[in-house]
Amino acid sequence: MGHTRMDPAPITIVLADDHAVLRNGLRLLLDAEDDMSVLGEAGDIQGAFRQVRAHRPTALVLDLNMPGGSSIQAIPRFLRLSPEMAIVMLTMEDDPALVRGALDAGARSYVQKASASAELVRAIRTAVNGQAAS
Repeated sequence: MGHTRMDPAPITIVLADDHAVLRNGLRLLLDAEDDMSVLGEAGDIQGAFRQVRAHRPTALVLDLNMPGGSSIQAIPRFLRLSPEMAIVMLTMEDDPALVRGALDAGARSYVQKASASAELVRAIRTAVNGQAAS
């Protein structure tokens, strides 16, 4: 009758990035994990708000540079909407000031797009479990 060990609740995810090809790749990567499920996608900030409101995901993967406003300025609004949600930033460039701004605004960790496939799964798990990014 089901699993013998206690399975933790699945990690539910909304992907917000303006590049559909990248979103598709990340969705395949994340959905392949037993404990992760992508519930929605968005290509801009407003779409991301709609998806977060609709799904209340465990984690939001948020591109640092998206149409529709500043991702960093949107972080506190996302957290007011869904305070328990872990926000993992995706960034193209390793700009320490931008990354620091995102973390100061409430993001829990960040991943560079170049290494996203290897690091994103680990970063989401770490962020959801409340540990600081290493």
